[in-house]
Amino acid sequence: MATRSAVLAIINPNSGTTSGEQKKLLQDAFMRQATALNYAPEIALTTHAGHATELAAAAVERGVMRVLAIGGDGTINEIAKALRRSATALGIVPIGSGNGLARHLGIPLNPMKAIEHALNGRPVVIDSGEINEYPFFCTAGLGFEAYVAHEFAKQPVRGLPTYVRTAFRAFQAYKPQKLLVNGQQKQVFSLTFANAGQFGNNAWMAPTANISDGRLEQCEIRPFPAQAAPMITWRLFNKTLNQSSYWRGHSITSATVEAGEPLLIHADGEPLTLPTGRAEIRILPGSLLVLL
Repeated sequence: MATRSAVLAIINPNSGTTSGEQKKLLQDAFMRQATALNYAPEIALTTHAGHATELAAAAVERGVMRVLAIGGDGTINEIAKALRRSATALGIVPIGSGNGLARHLGIPLNPMKAIEHALNGRPVVIDSGEINEYPFFCTAGLGFEAYVAHEFAKQPVRGLPTYVRTAFRAFQAYKPQKLLVNGQQKQVFSLTFANAGQFGNNAWMAPTANISDGRLEQCEIRPFPAQAAPMITWRLFNKTLNQSSYWRGHSITSATVEAGEPLLIHADGEPLTLPTGRAEIRILPGSLLVLL
């Protein structure tokens, strides 16, 4: 009798917008479906920040070929960074508030269907990016989006309504930044480096981004008058932001950004600070296998 292949599901009990009871139902569904497909299923629950990366790295060492990330964009980022440049493929089961990577890749947003999708899917190669030492798979950025990410992280409740309220308050307080981008002085409202096309919730910063072309899209929003904000927001969610006169974008393989002071950034929505005020961004072509 053939040896069954191991498949591991890593779950962050505290991530996403689903309840503990719903997560337990997902665990049961994973065990049931994986067993029916003749896998040897395993489940691991994270207990601290960075634990998902440790669990995924250990799975790679053991030769596990499929690791499912059941969580939000932060959990997916933690797991994916350990799977880069390995033969282990990532299965995405999105239960977060944004689910940017899942949406870009066309993965079902229904977690039960996403489990089935991952267990039956085939490995497909995609790119990833780095901003300094921080990997990202969807987007990384500076300016307004980073400011919002830092403010959003302080909120006790997640989800789209909270994000919208946080972004609205942030817009009232935020001032565009002066940055040195690839040696050129610029004033920007936001600066995005996009591997995938959207932040999440179908907010498309880079509508033409290709996640497997070996390039990132560098997208800038120039400072704009307050009365232009509704139209820019409308374009963001209607996949036409690249038609705005305030948007600039082009494909790159690397970039440098300097601020002359500590720099707020985000990587896949996770807020980070670069004390040196210098960001180095690069693409890592064909560096991750995803189950599609």
